[in-house]
Amino acid sequence: MERLDPEKLYVEFRPGVTTTEPILGRKYTLTHSDITAELFLTIGLQFAYDKITSMRDEVLAEWKTSNLGIFLYVYVYIGNFDSAINAIRNAIFRRELPLALEAIIYGDNEFFATHTQLNYTPIWIYFDSTDPAYNPFEYWGTPTDYK
Repeated sequence: MERLDPEKLYVEFRPGVTTTEPILGRKYTLTHSDITAELFLTIGLQFAYDKITSMRDEVLAEWKTSNLGIFLYVYVYIGNFDSAINAIRNAIFRRELPLALEAIIYGDNEFFATHTQLNYTPIWIYFDSTDPAYNPFEYWGTPTDYK
């Protein structure tokens, strides 16, 4: 796993969120530059659709609740491409997701320091594809695994 370079992570807080509040409704949009290897984390009450490109290689995350409690729900778009492209996108997302999760957790470090119980909540990732081979919903540990 490639380690996060904090100097290449840029964090933007949008209106309605602070460095520590709210929990529910807090949404993360992580994008990147292939040229500079910079990561851009936007934290807001809505996803930063203005930052999403036609490549659809962003990582979206938000806090949700279920009958089992709170969890971090992560969404990646594998897509509706042919099997070869879906396989490539799936491999890239799986390779880069640990770095993406580390960037989200590091970039929102005051939030995690304030709400220490969230460091132990499950992370569930939905890989969105029309191809059933690339459409799982998977448990990926807890935020402490990415610190």
